[in-house]
Amino acid sequence: MTGTELPASLIRTLPGSAYTDPQAFAREQERIFERMWFCTVRASDLAAPGRFRTVQVGRESVLVTSDREHAVRAYLNVCRHRGARLCTEEAGEVRRTFRCSYHAWTYGLDGRLVAAPNLARMPDIDRTEYGLVPVHVREWLGYVWVCLAADPPSFEQDVIGAATERLGDPAAIDHYQADALAVGRTIRYDVRANWKLIVENFMECYHCATIHPELTGVLPEFAGGYAAQYYVGHGAEFAAGAEGFTVDGSAGVDRIPGVTAEQDRRYYAVTVKPQVFVNLVPDHVIVLRMYPLAADRTVVECDWLFLPEVVDSGRDLGPSVELFHRVNLQDFEACERCQPAMDSRAYRAGGVLVPSEHHIRSFHDWVEDRLKD
Repeated sequence: MTGTELPASLIRTLPGSAYTDPQAFAREQERIFERMWFCTVRASDLAAPGRFRTVQVGRESVLVTSDREHAVRAYLNVCRHRGARLCTEEAGEVRRTFRCSYHAWTYGLDGRLVAAPNLARMPDIDRTEYGLVPVHVREWLGYVWVCLAADPPSFEQDVIGAATERLGDPAAIDHYQADALAVGRTIRYDVRANWKLIVENFMECYHCATIHPELTGVLPEFAGGYAAQYYVGHGAEFAAGAEGFTVDGSAGVDRIPGVTAEQDRRYYAVTVKPQVFVNLVPDHVIVLRMYPLAADRTVVECDWLFLPEVVDSGRDLGPSVELFHRVNLQDFEACERCQPAMDSRAYRAGGVLVPSEHHIRSFHDWVEDRLKD
């Protein structure tokens, strides 16, 4: 079982320590999450100037906000004076400035230092130079993406390209008008598992027939185990008896107008490394964002996006939300069952991938390549 020779049907996984070692996780924070584009919050959460969210990106707390011109900005959440955490809340709103509670250094929404005790006696202080440290920002699909790297990678290639390459038509994702949709429900999951276990789970459907009865009821091809080959780029067709992507097969809500006839009654799934999953169905879009916090802990926020008029009408979104909520709970429970065994001597050399999971090895290769010196 621990030998180097494997049957042709099996491929070795990463070793167990890749999922448990704090030093390995710290290296991933530095080499992956702090160098790539990272999806943080829904832009609508920052609709008013001064609204903010704080998000953990790698080893850094990032403050994401909207300035007086409604432009989205992001900064390292650190006071430039003595390094105090500027905002300790996960979300909130200020009128015009962020004020450090330690020594009252105060910053405008544009990041400039605007006030501090005895600042008039320090005329040599450059208020921009000693302002908040900015972080690169982009918006796409209605979300705010940030990058901590001094020289960010191409957003068009690493994010937009990664999300569209398996959908055939680069404009296919635009038909769902995700940036114009409204959040109908958000659920936050605190998963006691390594982030890579969650990515691996999302990439394969070998487990679908075992733990996802509701999902395979709507998407029968998933029961075969070969669906969702990393992306469900071809679009998994709804069951003949399913009127919509709902827990009971009911019709769901109003279809997004831009969805084409070819996309109707189909489910598409996209992974954007390192931490985003996008799920597309005719009447809503589901976006999951992972926030890896430790080697054995990952917070996942899941948004269900619908047409604004559907959300405003008070329509019952329960059947649509419940289907993927159950899928999430089933998946995260499975990941949490795996996490304790990653430290076992039985998994020291890792596990194995069967043929319908072989594509996961490309993800492992990608991780190992990112961690190289």
